[in-house]
Amino acid sequence: MTDTTLKTDLEGPGTMQIDTATHGDVLEVAPKGRLDSNTAPVLEKTLLELIGSGQPKITVDFGGIDYVSSAGLRVLLVAAKRTAATKGQFSIHSMSPEIREVFEISGFLTILKVYPDLNAVLAAG
Repeated sequence: MTDTTLKTDLEGPGTMQIDTATHGDVLEVAPKGRLDSNTAPVLEKTLLELIGSGQPKITVDFGGIDYVSSAGLRVLLVAAKRTAATKGQFSIHSMSPEIREVFEISGFLTILKVYPDLNAVLAAG
């Protein structure tokens, strides 16, 4: 169930569309497009602000991401570590097979909690 939706829609280099929605106590962050060295700072700023605001459970919807670089992976690792430091939960869901392969090759599937979809995230608690 979606309680609220906040949409950040920025255009141009170094920007990306990021939608957020609350599902009970889980905040879903849904970036769109490429997650590379140009857009990673935008997602990092968004995630760190949410973590800093005390949001205990964050999940990132990767359904709208069609490419992820090492800069994007670094952002996810930083966000996961910050969330863990606050005793929160950080996860990712709905990644494409191509993105999942990048996570598998890089070893991120063993580091981050990855779920097939939002329902699985919510069921995990």
